[in-house]
Amino acid sequence: MPEPTKKEENEVLAPAPAPPPEEPNKEKEAGTAPAKEPNKEKEAGPAPAKEPSKEKEAGPAPAKEPSKEKEAGPAPAKEPNKEKEAGTSPGKEWSIGEPPAGEEQDKQNANSQLSTLFVEKPQGGAVKVGENITFIAKVKAEDLLRKPTVKWFKGKWMDLASKAGKHLQLKETFERHSRVYTFEMQIIKAKENYAGNYRCEVTYKDKFDSCSFDLEVHESTGTTPNIDIRSAFKRSGEGQDDAGELDFSGLLKRREVKPQEEQPEVDVWELLKNAKPSEYEKIAFQYGITDLRGMLRRLKRMRRVEKKSAAFARILDPAYQVDKGGRVRFVVELADPKLEVKWYKNGQEIRPSTKYIFEHKGCERIMFINNCVLTDDSEYYVTAGDEKCSTELFVREPPVMVTKQLEDTKAYCGERVELECEVSEDDANVKWFKNGEEIVPGPKSRYHIRVEGKKHILVIDGATKADTAEYSVMTTGGQSSAKLSVDLKPLKILTPLTDQTVNLGKEICLKCEVSENITGKWTKNGLPVQETDHLKIVHKGRIHKLVIANALVEDEGDYVFTPDAYSVTLPAKVHVIDPPKINLDGLGADNTVTVIAGNKLRLEIPISGEPPPKAIWSRADKAIMEGSGRIRAENYPDSTTLVIDIAEKDDSGVYHINLKNEAGEAHASINIKVVDIPDPPVAPNVTDVGDDWCIMTWEPPLYDGGSPILGYFIERKKKQSSRWMRLNFDLCKETTFEPKKMIEGVAYEVRIFAVNAVGISKPSMPSKPFVPLAVTSPPTLLTVDSVTDTTVTMKWRPPDQIGAAGLDGYVLEYCFEGTDDWIVANTELIEKTKFTITGLPTDSRIFVRVKAVNAAGASEPKYYSQPILVKEIIEPPKIRIPRHLKQTYIRRVGEAINLVIPFQGKPRPELIWTKDGAPIDKNQINIRNSETDTIIFIRKAERSHSGKYDLQVKVEKFVETASIDIRVIDRPGPPQLVKIDDVWGENVALSWTPPRDNGNTAITGYTIQKADKKSMEWFTVIEHYHRTNATITELVIGNEYYFRVFAENMCGLSEDATMTKESAVIAKDGKIYKNPVYEDFDFSEAPMFTQPLVNTYAVAGYNATLNCSVRGNPKPKITWMKNKVAIIDDPRYRMFSNQGVCTLEIRKPSPYDGGTYCCKAVNDLGTVEIECKLEVKGGLSFCRLLLQGVPPNIIDSYLRDLHSSSPEEY
Repeated sequence: MPEPTKKEENEVLAPAPAPPPEEPNKEKEAGTAPAKEPNKEKEAGPAPAKEPSKEKEAGPAPAKEPSKEKEAGPAPAKEPNKEKEAGTSPGKEWSIGEPPAGEEQDKQNANSQLSTLFVEKPQGGAVKVGENITFIAKVKAEDLLRKPTVKWFKGKWMDLASKAGKHLQLKETFERHSRVYTFEMQIIKAKENYAGNYRCEVTYKDKFDSCSFDLEVHESTGTTPNIDIRSAFKRSGEGQDDAGELDFSGLLKRREVKPQEEQPEVDVWELLKNAKPSEYEKIAFQYGITDLRGMLRRLKRMRRVEKKSAAFARILDPAYQVDKGGRVRFVVELADPKLEVKWYKNGQEIRPSTKYIFEHKGCERIMFINNCVLTDDSEYYVTAGDEKCSTELFVREPPVMVTKQLEDTKAYCGERVELECEVSEDDANVKWFKNGEEIVPGPKSRYHIRVEGKKHILVIDGATKADTAEYSVMTTGGQSSAKLSVDLKPLKILTPLTDQTVNLGKEICLKCEVSENITGKWTKNGLPVQETDHLKIVHKGRIHKLVIANALVEDEGDYVFTPDAYSVTLPAKVHVIDPPKINLDGLGADNTVTVIAGNKLRLEIPISGEPPPKAIWSRADKAIMEGSGRIRAENYPDSTTLVIDIAEKDDSGVYHINLKNEAGEAHASINIKVVDIPDPPVAPNVTDVGDDWCIMTWEPPLYDGGSPILGYFIERKKKQSSRWMRLNFDLCKETTFEPKKMIEGVAYEVRIFAVNAVGISKPSMPSKPFVPLAVTSPPTLLTVDSVTDTTVTMKWRPPDQIGAAGLDGYVLEYCFEGTDDWIVANTELIEKTKFTITGLPTDSRIFVRVKAVNAAGASEPKYYSQPILVKEIIEPPKIRIPRHLKQTYIRRVGEAINLVIPFQGKPRPELIWTKDGAPIDKNQINIRNSETDTIIFIRKAERSHSGKYDLQVKVEKFVETASIDIRVIDRPGPPQLVKIDDVWGENVALSWTPPRDNGNTAITGYTIQKADKKSMEWFTVIEHYHRTNATITELVIGNEYYFRVFAENMCGLSEDATMTKESAVIAKDGKIYKNPVYEDFDFSEAPMFTQPLVNTYAVAGYNATLNCSVRGNPKPKITWMKNKVAIIDDPRYRMFSNQGVCTLEIRKPSPYDGGTYCCKAVNDLGTVEIECKLEVKGGLSFCRLLLQGVPPNIIDSYLRDLHSSSPEEY
């Protein structure tokens, strides 16, 4: 059975009638109608009403055969003229897979129980028609980071946010002190159809709360006329102020209501079921369906196959209908009379009251609803155990009738018109229409509606001819119409307009007078005249004026005044005249025009005058005619033009202009001068050349073109290029110029342009080609690379600036101290920046300099700042072991080993590598040596590569050694033996021995797995287990198990596991368990250090700590010593011991506190000692370098060198 939906979903505050029962006159309290023939029962639904006037208590619409009903829908109408009271139940939009509305309501109720956000919920209320009511909801915002989302609904799904207008307003405020959000919904001028169930929802992230409330609107009752009310429930435009109100325009008739003709029987449900989805809206509009969504949703639910109910022997009918104020009866029959029954309305349980009465008759459970009102129009369902069935109740209102009809009326324009009618109810909802369109009165509207009890009056202020129309009034039960005719009064012309002729700049005034005080329109040449600052339109009583203060030529034309609403016109012509004028403002003071020889002169002179004057050009008393000659005149209404094609020198002279029209004459003279560009200068000479510049000179041109030379432009280009580049954008006044920013080694040419007032001359001939060149800058960073007893090696950097001439090489020179004779060390140019001077006497001192040489010559020399002593310097070797190699270097089998160990020493040291005291096999291990470091490289490490590697660096008699420990590790082997020690209950005791091969690293744990003998599928029981025995628990009784153990180190689990040879059988109950005998474990242990002391650097003045960890049983006694002397009662030291961790703190050490520290642990089973070295570095330099991340050994070497060079600063 489909679950009915709420009727208010798609229309704001607009109820829709429900399907009436088939024969209500025969049923006082509703039941199901008798079934029809079985062969016709495929789709059943409520039948249309036949005698609604006799219906007192509505019952369910009769179905054809409810017991076999699979798909329900309303039956087809019998007579269309009797369907005016019937309607289809509105619903939601048909959406595939959408859950029933009842289920969604249950979900929302559940959400509201889980999360409560309201501190004050809106309460239901009642209001009279035309009054206002406000619903308030409050939400606490203490725990909310932002504003919650609040939505108001009518019915189940219709969101009222988009329906806000003149009848519905939504407001929200926030109180900062109490941190409470207040949300208000205000209904203005409530109407009867606003009654119903409303809901307020608030959401914030995952929180949700909901509250339902009812609105009752008190109304008057009346009889229901037999009209087609479905067309009255069309919605007006959505999103407008009156969105959601009833639209009665579909019920209007022009003059009289004609009786409807008999139409063939139409089943709308059948049409919808057989139609395509794209045709649904067309069918709904054709047959007056207002709630298409509800019908489609009910239709979809009717198509579902209904499951047989185990709790109900007979369920509720799909829908019930009752008149307002009537009584309705809901009946269900239970399969088990002991089941508890609860009734619900919109998800809220109904309690017994004078309105709701419950009865029990055997297995029947009955609920009566007395005195039904519009708020009872809702969804109801009943639950019995875990099942429920639902229905929908439709409450319809009595219609309002028109008791006194409208009358035809005639009036004149400007009069007040009143159209009056009477209806059957006081303050009834009545709509007025003009030519079928609804009249909406407003503050600025000329239409006003006055209500006096049952009397309704439409008032039209200041009637116009546009108000002539057919006016109609409509109620829910009737209509009336009448014609209004508005005519004009006769118009007389008292003073007509007259034609005018005025001078330019004078005032124009057009005046007329008519017999009526009416408005009118002015036009000029057929176009409307708009009032501006220049043109004023005056209307005083019956007089109309058009005034133009300063007449312009554009103001000339035909003016017409036309009174509004009349076909009479008053014409007048305006003619504007003006004497001729010549405008020579653009020619300068002496009216001279200069033209370049060979160019075309087109001299356009603006002229004015009304009517347009005639222009005549002349020269030396000879008129210049219009035509096609080289010198000719061209005349236009607003200008006159003198044209000279290909100007010549003889065309210079004075030209005259004469203008004439009916208003006067004008004369002017113009002087025309023809000039030319100068001749090109002669070719320039380049007198001097630098690295990127040159100096050039030239002579002025022979002919200046009749105008003084203003200056020159200079251009240059590369000799192999054809593209010239201008060098100056400001004119050069002199005949000398210095071009710059040229490229060295490139050949250039230059040329000159002469400029006068006319223009630029042709270019001169180019100069002779020239090439800029320059030597390089001196070499940089000349330093000593190495010195021996007979040689000195110098190195340097190339010059900063080489230039386009390039760099051919270097020349290195030297001279002995005390002489000025420089000796060239290299006979040929060298390209490298390093050279060794050979054949020098030992213990001599020399000065060195270097020069860079290119095509332009040698650069300035670069000198070494001080004399160089020719004697080799021996530097003792030093090995810089990286910090990460001072501990054991660990790598896995197969990984690459690449270690770089830097060293120092001069001359080049000799390096010797050994492994565990033996020479390194270079076939397995690669050793690469350079002057500053040595590299040990193993492509794929193997466990045989583990060991201690010793490096010996030797320079003559000085030797430096260092050691590196390398350990190559691999995964361990499996444990040697795994055996089952005991089996009891659901437990098995296992033990095993460690693996023979630990992978060259400590065993970190074991992984134990079990397998059932039947499946032999292995499952991990324990991971990372450290002991060699374990107890496996929670085994399945009756099963037989095998066990295996993997060994684990830092490389991972062993490849294989050792499995128990025998299996463990978990015996069933009844087996006697023998407790094993355990011997007491001896926990005694000699002292042993688990974490040794490490060599430490300390900074003078900052506390230092030495840490180690020891274990033993009984607890060992700890003694600290410095340089083999026990530390006892010394306030500079503090000793701690916590959980085996031993700490010695040295307070603000000084270099005196450096030395060898020893930690000694003693108990009854033995003694153990461990030592470390503490070195205390003093001074701020050491601390600052250490904080910057410099290794301590490098800091130590640096400070020693610094101390040896300047001990007083250290």
